[in-house]
Amino acid sequence: MSEIDSFRAHARAWLQANVPADRSPPDGPASRDYVLGWQRKLASGGWTGITWPTAYGGRGLSTIEQIVWWEEYALANGPTTLDASFVGLNHAGPTLIACGTEAQKAEYLPKILAGESIWCQGFSEPGAGSDLAALRTRGRVEGDELVIDGHKIWSSFADIADVQELVIRTDPSAKPHAGLSWVICPMDAPGITVRPIATMAGPKKFCEIFYDNVRIPLANVVGGLNKGWATAMSTLSFERGTAALALQISLLLKVEDLIADCPADKPVLRARLGRLRAEAAAMRAMVYRFAVEAETGVPGPEGSIIRLYFAELSQRVGAAAIDLYGLSAPEALGDHGWAHEYLDAFSETIAGGTAEIQRNIIGERVLGLPRGPR
Repeated sequence: MSEIDSFRAHARAWLQANVPADRSPPDGPASRDYVLGWQRKLASGGWTGITWPTAYGGRGLSTIEQIVWWEEYALANGPTTLDASFVGLNHAGPTLIACGTEAQKAEYLPKILAGESIWCQGFSEPGAGSDLAALRTRGRVEGDELVIDGHKIWSSFADIADVQELVIRTDPSAKPHAGLSWVICPMDAPGITVRPIATMAGPKKFCEIFYDNVRIPLANVVGGLNKGWATAMSTLSFERGTAALALQISLLLKVEDLIADCPADKPVLRARLGRLRAEAAAMRAMVYRFAVEAETGVPGPEGSIIRLYFAELSQRVGAAAIDLYGLSAPEALGDHGWAHEYLDAFSETIAGGTAEIQRNIIGERVLGLPRGPR
């Protein structure tokens, strides 16, 4: 048996013995307890930070092992990875590994892996969504502190998070891209107000956040003061590249389940599902190639191809599921049913940069086309 086969067998056995029968509540304190409890169980079994360096608590394994783990995780129907642990494990942690100081890594990375903290993201603002350089939340330097005032929105799970990856404007006189800083913001800092937002899918997992004279240490700046654009691009590269690997693999199995459930007397729908199977197979090939190529560092702009393809495919799969089951069938109902999946999928072409932004990145940075009008 090869090392990969042995790893797969070990992962499969552990998952069969430990995947919980219940699923995470969609929002609120109960979802926090569930997510942290599951993360602690994963940590106790050695299944967190598979590709993280061993120096920071990971296992230091290859992307191949990570892919194998997520394949087995999907087959075992493990809890969704698009939960309150997502930002810490897939955004903040990798960004700190790539750009943080040793002190920052020592302080925050072990807590992420051990299931002791939840992170949220503070990038988008009411007037600055995909155009991150237009953000206006300010951070002025006073002594050894930053004093932050402003407003963020669409920050998933901010109401139950401990820490935030926050991008602010620290040099208002600089060009838009040049005056930003990426900072670690404790969510219990005085002056922070969080208001959950109900989505059309039901849960209140998105939030808006207000900052009123919030003080955090200058030591919390990651990547250097006024150098936050480069740090934020590292974060977004992980988000658009390898962060959704588990979700992408899971989508493949969902298509197979729909095909198995589709009766023979619905030939048009079966043909539609067959096309979705082919599209999912194409996505798998792209994902695996990109994940392996990105193993040596921060993912490149090619991640936008995966991000866009996955987002739009998720919506097509959700629509096909609703057409198969209807809105009142047991498969459609509940916080984890297809009705929720279908409605929630509309956020996929907005999160991490809209579909239009992804197409611009693909055109300009991957294909080398001229920049479009700004």
